[in-house]
Amino acid sequence: MINLSSLVLRLGLGVMFMAHGAQKAFGLFSGPGVDGFSKMLSGLGFAPALFWAYVAAYVELMGGLFLIIGLAVRTSSLLLVLLMIVATLKVHLAKGFFLSGGGFEYNFIILSVLLALIIQGSGRLGVSTKF
Repeated sequence: MINLSSLVLRLGLGVMFMAHGAQKAFGLFSGPGVDGFSKMLSGLGFAPALFWAYVAAYVELMGGLFLIIGLAVRTSSLLLVLLMIVATLKVHLAKGFFLSGGGFEYNFIILSVLLALIIQGSGRLGVSTKF
């Protein structure tokens, strides 16, 4: 059952991260694109903002893809954990816990699933179980 559990977690989170990465990288799904995302990061104090915009967008995009196919799941999950910690600290933590107030509730759930994937790995239903 752990193989099926890992697959369900990987698919759900992978699709979500790919969609968010596509918003940031390409402006798909009404997203800001890399230039708009870069401006937001600049406002948060990231420098050079364009560099960090590309890093974040492609960690989400490629990390999501790797979760879906089950390749380097632990490594991808760790990179996504780091990204989510930064997002939580820089944007959501000061707004409290609940999502309705812009808080970190959603980030908390995502981090929980990513930690489960770091523990479980890809399972037998992924391309690779070695990472």
